[in-house]
Amino acid sequence: MKDNEKRFTLPMLESPRTMRIKFRKVGNLQYISHLDLQRTFNRVLVRAGLPLWYTKGFNPHIKMVFGMPLPVGSESECEMLDVRVEREMSDEEMLQRLNAELTDELRALEIYPAQRKFSEIAFAEYDYTIHTQGVDATLVDAIASAFVTRPLTVTRRTKSGEKEVDLLDFVHRIAVSFADGDICIHAILAAGEGNYLNPELLITALKQRFGILSGDPTKEHYRILRRRVLLADGETEFR
Repeated sequence: MKDNEKRFTLPMLESPRTMRIKFRKVGNLQYISHLDLQRTFNRVLVRAGLPLWYTKGFNPHIKMVFGMPLPVGSESECEMLDVRVEREMSDEEMLQRLNAELTDELRALEIYPAQRKFSEIAFAEYDYTIHTQGVDATLVDAIASAFVTRPLTVTRRTKSGEKEVDLLDFVHRIAVSFADGDICIHAILAAGEGNYLNPELLITALKQRFGILSGDPTKEHYRILRRRVLLADGETEFR
């Protein structure tokens, strides 16, 4: 029996079970769009031979629900995708099957039954590393001060058009440090429904206020890495 046919011999569940896939998206894959990610997972899930549940009707398809879409250019260790399965298969076997079709830059970290709704996500935790010319302790101190002195304005795109907002309204907690010649920022930012801050806007605000990352683009760069997503208390990790 072929491995990808095994799923048809597994016991049926009484009702479809929603499984949550926690995965990383790092390295060069930070540049693929959310639509491309959806297409990739649609193919990978089928190739992995998971006992997937399909919608009914004339055009059956896998029901996939992603957590917060990750902006292009950002990396993450905590992306999430919900899918439904209709047969018994262990979490560990599903994880192994899925990772056999993925790469190190796009890799499943956990698979488990979903308990909470994505709407319960309120914050996201990020690490920023900024390599820019002319950085020193004085500049880092000035940046740290900007995050405690209102306003720190930035133009934000909304459904109704562009709007100037105070970035600090979306900052739950932030710390700035200077390490190995880089500006390092650890931030917990608003990420709830109707109260979401694109992490790229923090970089935009610093560019406008301090002129960072305005030199030779071959020598200056930055990284945004999403570490965790959190509940409304800003401490408890969402699972």
